Amino acid sequence: MHAEIGQFLRYLNVEKNASELTIKSYREDLIDLADFLSDEGTKTVAASSVTPSDLRTYVAALHDAGYAKSSISRKLASLRSFYRFAQRQSIADSNPAKPLRNPRGTRKLPHFLTNDEIDALLKAPALNDPSGMRDKAILETMYSAGLRVSEVVALNDGDIEFADGEIRIRGKGRKERLGSLGKYATAALKNYLQVRSQISSTARPSKLSTESVGKSVGKLIGKPTSKPTIKENPRDVATFVNKFGTRLTTRSVGRMLEKYILQCGLDGRTSPHTLRHSFATHLLNAGADIRSVQELLGHKSLVTTQIYTHVTTSNLIETYNRSHPRAK
Repeated sequence: MHAEIGQFLRYLNVEKNASELTIKSYREDLIDLADFLSDEGTKTVAASSVTPSDLRTYVAALHDAGYAKSSISRKLASLRSFYRFAQRQSIADSNPAKPLRNPRGTRKLPHFLTNDEIDALLKAPALNDPSGMRDKAILETMYSAGLRVSEVVALNDGDIEFADGEIRIRGKGRKERLGSLGKYATAALKNYLQVRSQISSTARPSKLSTESVGKSVGKLIGKPTSKPTIKENPRDVATFVNKFGTRLTTRSVGRMLEKYILQCGLDGRTSPHTLRHSFATHLLNAGADIRSVQELLGHKSLVTTQIYTHVTTSNLIETYNRSHPRAK
């Protein structure tokens, strides 16, 4: 089954142009099933030999292991996609995952910050330090455009259009969309970009670099000591960098946010994604059209955006009481 999984992953990469994270998730889900079937002593783990009964046993084991219902649903979705591919390629005659239903999930309220909490968080970074100015620019940009943490670290200089107040966002599934920059995010980004070079200037290694060693050797053997300078395309220059001058990681942004959460005394559930939840909730609370919010978030389905609507119930009741002639 591992060879068949490899074919499917190549198909996702080459033909579907799926993102690295998507391919990673499919790989983990499918290999987990293959390993489970092998451990259970199945005669063969070829894709064509797997039955709905095998998959029900697998799902039951996931429940027993304490997997969340959302995780089980994702694994089943991965299996259905894999077997649709297997049927097209004549690897399997049927889709054993098709008869299985997803477990009914419990819908949770998305955690979000109030306006006052957002204000406190955005004021937390120190503006007398280049790293603090970078952190403020990250937080302002994430909240202003409703970015995922992976989207903010993937941001390049060429993606920012200050004149139009827009940024180009590379989202999930390698889809692109336009995001809006408010005046606070624009100002924070401009201030940060002026001092960005100072973040890595104090962290350069003191030993000779490979380039300088090459120049010294070149002088000894009579070879040219320099190469023509190639200007870097702004579209490939990482906007947010670490002390080494390289692109920040999602984990680094998470650690940075944890520091400010403790500093402000905010709810420990707050994560980088909380800024995205807050962005959507605040827009809807202020009367924004849900389809406009869907476009800004880059959601494929309106159903995904609707998870934010039920947190605005108090506003709806307030509007009803204020507007309906028989409400009072």
